[in-house]
Parts: sequence; C-alpha cells; structure tokens
Amino acid sequence: MLSRFSLVFSALVLVALLSQPVCAADQWMYFSVKDALNSQLAKNKLDPGISFYMKGQSHGNVQRVSREYTANKRARKFGKTAEGACQTAFVSALMAFQQRAYKEQCNTAIDLYSVTKDKVFESADQYSCLVGGMMANVAIRGKVANK
Repeated sequence: MLSRFSLVFSALVLVALLSQPVCAADQWMYFSVKDALNSQLAKNKLDPGISFYMKGQSHGNVQRVSREYTANKRARKFGKTAEGACQTAFVSALMAFQQRAYKEQCNTAIDLYSVTKDKVFESADQYSCLVGGMMANVAIRGKVANK
C-alpha cells in the first residue's frame, strides 16, 4: 500500500514540476532588429529586393503608400532561446509584409512598429516580443510602398 501511495505521490510531484514553465507568466522582451535581419533565417527567407524600415528610420521618398497592415506571428519556443524564438516570429511577420508588398506590387515596408496584444512599442532599432512558456509572439504594424 505504501509503495502505491509513493508512486502516485511521485507522479503528482513530477507533473507539478514539469508544468511550472507552462504556467509561467508571459514576459515582454525587446530585441535588436539588426540582429534579426542578419540572422540566417532572415537571409534565407527575406527577399533582398524588399526593404524594411522601422518607424523612425529614414526611408526617403516613397510613392503609393498603402493603408496600415498588421502581421501577427508566433513561434514555438521549444528547443530555442527566447531570442531565437522571437527572431523566428519577427522574421515570419516580415515575410507577411513581404507577401503584402508582392501583392500590392510594392518594394518597401515602412513605418513598422510592434503592437503585440495592443501594446504599442515604436523603435527604430528594436522590436517587442511576448514570450510565454511555450510560444513567442510578435505583431508588427506598418505600410507597404514603392521607393
């Protein structure tokens, strides 16, 4: 009887310990746009013919500016650092803007800024990322245009 109780108790303790990261509160983190754009993922996935400019960065004269769009992307954190997962989500959001630029026959995404969970973060050199126990979330707003 005691060994059965010990087995059940041990299983409950193990489940409680393993579920701790899942229950962790989401945390806001901020990372470098430059580092994300220089990542191998960005080099493999982003078209060098499409330029990306964060809000506050000078992009010169543009024509045919679109309305504002939002790209909200998530990435699994499993087996990655928080920064790695956030970079994946950020590059995925930029890929969505790239697709929008193709669709609208544009070559630039301008005035990009973070707006994850309606929390606006504007920076010329950083983006915000909401990191949870299992996922990272990046939402970017901006416009597409022609240079």
